[in-house]
Amino acid sequence: MKFLFDDESFSFETLRAAGFAAYDGAELGEVLVTAAKIGDGDEAAWHAEWKATAERVEGLGRTALAAGHEVSAREALLRASNYYRTAEFYLREHPATDPEVTELSARSRDTFADAAALLDTPIEAVEIPYEDTTLPGYLYLVDGSGAPRPTVVYNSGYDSTLEESYFALAAAALRRGYNVLAFDGPGQGAALRRQQLVFRPDWEAVITPVIDYAVSRPEVDDNRIAVFGYSLGGYLVARAAAFEPRIAALILDGGVYDFHSAFDHSLPPMLTSWIDEERDDVANPVMDLIASQVTQVRWALNNGKWTLGVNSAAALVRRSRDYTLTGIADRITAPTLIMDAENDQFFKGQPQEVKAALVNADTTLVSLTEAEGAGEHCHMGAMSRAHQTMFDWLDDTLAAAHQDS
Repeated sequence: MKFLFDDESFSFETLRAAGFAAYDGAELGEVLVTAAKIGDGDEAAWHAEWKATAERVEGLGRTALAAGHEVSAREALLRASNYYRTAEFYLREHPATDPEVTELSARSRDTFADAAALLDTPIEAVEIPYEDTTLPGYLYLVDGSGAPRPTVVYNSGYDSTLEESYFALAAAALRRGYNVLAFDGPGQGAALRRQQLVFRPDWEAVITPVIDYAVSRPEVDDNRIAVFGYSLGGYLVARAAAFEPRIAALILDGGVYDFHSAFDHSLPPMLTSWIDEERDDVANPVMDLIASQVTQVRWALNNGKWTLGVNSAAALVRRSRDYTLTGIADRITAPTLIMDAENDQFFKGQPQEVKAALVNADTTLVSLTEAEGAGEHCHMGAMSRAHQTMFDWLDDTLAAAHQDS
């Protein structure tokens, strides 16, 4: 689905930013005027123009808040948070040391936190114990009654953030009576940017402490905990579910069987052989050449080196081999919804692989299409359609489980 840009990556990321308008995360006019100032593939202009829009909209929110207009302030600050995240997206040359990455990420977090304090439903910033540190999170509550309710754990992906959780899942969940516990895990959001924690393939080491925290909260119904995985999170939570029996339902948006295949299918066979043989002296220069010509490849490699903690493109491709459900999928028993996007440019065909591998789980595979505007990765631009599918399934699944118990 082409959206405002010919460059595939710019098109998709603009659609992603605009799609959050469904939950006050964007204004179409703001997206259009910002995109009009950006040339195809011009990453410097992308950064400058989205930052300018974010700052302007944040200013609107701050002015409204000072004047006591809380709804106007909340709406503007939510949009600003999304725009700051978007402005930071392509700053991946030296992300660990780039002060602009630090600033934009912090401003995305701060504007969201200030907007969250103005939501009509309670939200609590939490710290989830994890190994010798904590993971930042938000607990979104349907109301302040303290009554135990079904709760969805939100798990980010390759580049999504804790703040994005509101637009990607929580707003829709709250409307339907679900609490949401969202967090940044290793390799994600503030856990990466502030704590330098990088991804790990054994994600059960992450999800189990998160669920430990969830069940410690009286607002969470221990028997109705669902886990949602967003993008690469579709692999991460499926892996975790193989070892975590407290998961009552699993939503994979989308289904990811093997992270490595996203790289393998996009690289020439000879290059793949060089990487496997650790001939990095020839593999890395070729990959750098490809990356210099293709925005999507350049971003994916640079983001991956940062988030997986490796120092070269070839090392990233090798490291990605650890992220697979091979030999593990048959341990997953939770009822599972596998979301498939017709034109997924990253993981096409993998939802079907996941369904075939989950031989001991009750699985439902739903393909949303280009014709209904939902064919892009994670159904960007069609959030309401995706949420209808997810939560209708979850309503029915948890209700059936309750009747059987």
